[in-house]
Amino acid sequence: MTYKSLNDIVSIAKGKETRRLAVAAAADRHVLEAVKNAYLEGIVIPKLIGNKAEIEKICKEINFDLTGIELFEEKNPALSAIKAVALIKEGKADILMKGLVSTAPLLKAVLDKENGLTKGSTLSHFALIESPYYHKLFGITDAAMNILPGFDEKVQILNNAVEVFHRLGIKNPKVAVVGPLEVVNPKIESTTHAAMLTVMNKRGQIQGCIVDGPFAIDNAVSKEAAEHKGIISDVAGDADILLAPDLNSGNILYKTLMFLGGGTSAAVIMGARVPIVLTSRADDERSKMMSIALAAAM
Repeated sequence: MTYKSLNDIVSIAKGKETRRLAVAAAADRHVLEAVKNAYLEGIVIPKLIGNKAEIEKICKEINFDLTGIELFEEKNPALSAIKAVALIKEGKADILMKGLVSTAPLLKAVLDKENGLTKGSTLSHFALIESPYYHKLFGITDAAMNILPGFDEKVQILNNAVEVFHRLGIKNPKVAVVGPLEVVNPKIESTTHAAMLTVMNKRGQIQGCIVDGPFAIDNAVSKEAAEHKGIISDVAGDADILLAPDLNSGNILYKTLMFLGGGTSAAVIMGARVPIVLTSRADDERSKMMSIALAAAM
């Protein structure tokens, strides 16, 4: 099974029970426009936490009818994050979304040992990409959370990405561990990590996917390039997930695809008890709505 368009993700979300979306510090025009679009698609039922007067003002400006939608008054952004997390812990919401609150206090609420949403895993950023130059949707991780992940963290980041595909109905996604070249070089840590992840997968220590690497990016996404280099692999040229060696490379790859490659993304934070939606102001409207759809489809 493969998906070719992010519209397929919307269809999956529509086919599932409507998810309840808790938006922390919701008085943000860009966020509310995305929430409105997802709500009109029947994907989510929002619960908006923040400055009620500001939320109502913005919703009036964007023609977002709040009839039947719960609003919770909390003008302090950090406290609104705590309230949003509490709604999820109480079973009153299914997805967390960042509004007009900095990432640090939001994640502090998520990672709180007593009242947060941790499950003992590393949190990581996952972006599902629709590209006009690739034959199916594919994921990139980690482009926003883990600056220089160690080997154990890479195992968890990989597993988080695989979980996304499992929840979307793809049972055995192909993971390409990418770096600057397609051979192991002991002086380049990303290549040795890639080889170790590959061996762990072959021995059943990493399950539910096919892992191979190291790959240079061309070998990972182009069968022709892989064949030219003599690479024989089920993953080469058909990767579902690209595991980047660090945040620098992951972020550059992600933004290059978006701004120069005509791509569209849906992005979530994985590793908590529920998906977390963190949209960027640089994201276009479709990407923002698709991020909510991805969280709702899982």
